[in-house]
Amino acid sequence: MTEPATGTPEFGADFRVRFAELVAWRRDVRRFRPDPVPEEPLRECLALACLSPSVGNSQPWRFVRVSDPGRRAAVTASFLRCNEAAAAAYDDARAAAYRNLKLAGLREAPVHLAVFCDEATGAGHGLGRATMPEMLRYSAVTAIHTFWLAARTYGLGVGWVSILCPEEVTAAIDVPPAWRLIAYLCVGYPAEEHADPELVRHGWQARLEASFLER
Repeated sequence: MTEPATGTPEFGADFRVRFAELVAWRRDVRRFRPDPVPEEPLRECLALACLSPSVGNSQPWRFVRVSDPGRRAAVTASFLRCNEAAAAAYDDARAAAYRNLKLAGLREAPVHLAVFCDEATGAGHGLGRATMPEMLRYSAVTAIHTFWLAARTYGLGVGWVSILCPEEVTAAIDVPPAWRLIAYLCVGYPAEEHADPELVRHGWQARLEASFLER
């Protein structure tokens, strides 16, 4: 990873515009091209993700690249079961709309990454999580979001698949028992680009207005 410049950086108006574009163009990608992802940008994104904030500087995220076809098949099978159960929970009209959505790119994405939180880590010495132990998991989420933004700068897309049974996925990947699944990510080059989220485009849920609640 490129070393940061020495001294206090200045982030001017031009940078803020580009940063806003980056955030706006971060998409949850479900449609991928089959092109392989070079190792270098993937490693760069991982290195940036590991600069994310974490409670007590515990850095509890654990990224696992899932390449074995059998393990991938088990994850896909979990998705298919959970996806059908989710569709069945809606009434007829909403269930039909749900089934028309593409909610994962598990078969197309060249890279699969499972992200876990190591809840037995001794790093950080417990600082900041005695009263809110869930901060470990939130810390892992910050790394996932950083990875997501970094991937976009390399033209890569990331899809977060949450319609899964965590226990099934954890068993399929075979990781230590103290690791808790936080995210299963599909990574690759997008087959199409859209400024608006897919769920907005297909009428599932509109964007909500940004606001502060005053107290």
